Parts: sequence; C-alpha cells; structure tokens
Amino acid sequence: MRKASRLFEIIQILRLARKPMTAAALAETLEVTVRSIYRDIAALQAMRVPIEGGRGIGYIMRPGFDLPPLMFSIEEMEAIVLSLALLERTADEELKKAARRVNQKIAGAVPAPLRQAMDTKALYAWGSTAQPAGFDLAIVRRAIRDERKLMLAYRDELGRGSERTIQPIALIYYSQTANIVAWCELRQAIRNFRSDRVEHCTAAEDFFKGDGDRLRELWTSGWAEKAVAG
Repeated sequence: MRKASRLFEIIQILRLARKPMTAAALAETLEVTVRSIYRDIAALQAMRVPIEGGRGIGYIMRPGFDLPPLMFSIEEMEAIVLSLALLERTADEELKKAARRVNQKIAGAVPAPLRQAMDTKALYAWGSTAQPAGFDLAIVRRAIRDERKLMLAYRDELGRGSERTIQPIALIYYSQTANIVAWCELRQAIRNFRSDRVEHCTAAEDFFKGDGDRLRELWTSGWAEKAVAG
C-alpha cells in the first residue's frame, strides 16, 4: 500500500474507532510494521490532523475532524450495499476485503440517515458462493492493469494439461467460478480460461503495453461470441 493511501486509511480507521487503537492494531489491519505506523502518525500530526495519544496507550481522533461528505440518494446507497454484498459471493479474497473497507469508509463519511441505509438488513445477495481458485485472482487483475503477460498451467474440460502464455484483458465473475479473457499466444486467438482449471499462475517478465485496449475492442466487436474455452 502506498503511503498516501495508508495515511488516508489511518484517518478513516481512527474516525470510526470508539476507543484508542494501538499502533500494533493499526499495523495488523494495514499489514505494515509498527514502525511504519509511528512514522505515519507523526506525519499526520505534522499536517495538523487532530490525532491524540502515544506509544503504549493508543491513538484516537479528536472529534470535529471531517473529510468532505459523500452525498448519495437512498437508492444509490442501496445499490452500493447490494453491490458490496454481491462481491462476497466471489472467490476473490482481495476484492472481498476491499469491499469491507469501502463499506467502512462510506459509513464514516455519509450523514446519519444514509448510514442507516447501509445498516439495513432488508437487502441480501443470495445464492451459491464461488469456489476458491487454486491461485490468487489479484494476480490476474494486476496483470490486466499493468498489461503484463501471465504464464498458466491449465487443464481443459477433458483433463488435458498445457502450458500457456496469455495476455489477460478481462476477468468475468460468475457464481461458480471466474473466467479470464485473454489473448492466448499458443492458439493465437482470444480464449476464455476458467479459473478453477488453472493449476498454476505466475506473472511473466514480458508486457504487452499499449495492446490491452486494442485486444478488448477486438473481443467486444465479435470475438466475444467466438472466444471459447482455452
């Protein structure tokens, strides 16, 4: 996590905290060292963020400090609640954790009436939950963003194994699994790879910078119907 993002996270956590939080608790939540938390707290205090406390007793935000509010209608808030609930049905653990952080951030920023809409128990996302993939789907999402090639050990529907180098361009989430849409260098075509058939996935050293949008355009302009399982 970059420092700017981490500072924002600390502010959000302390704004929502009902009692002082120790540096160790903050470090565990943000997955950084305690020393990093001490430095970040000092940086925020230097920026006049009203954080009180110290080592051994914990930190708390003095009342009155606010970030600009997020303004949503009740319907927009219900859409957010349901969307975050749907993410809980995926097998993408990193996205599920991110959804929970989003929920906390919004709850800390919106006015009380809208916060009640987030706490409602009237909206549910029901159905089966996707089975965990044999690898971290975050690798695929980062590769799509960075336009970086991936190396897969893949097994098709007949159980035949193969090694593939792919250029990932999209990730489609279904209730049972997730499909990686990619340009397959072996087949020289766009292919869909079911994540539950991927036995191993690693980031390659090579990139396909500048080609992601072109490949997505190719996919959405007719190749989507032709794209078959890897």
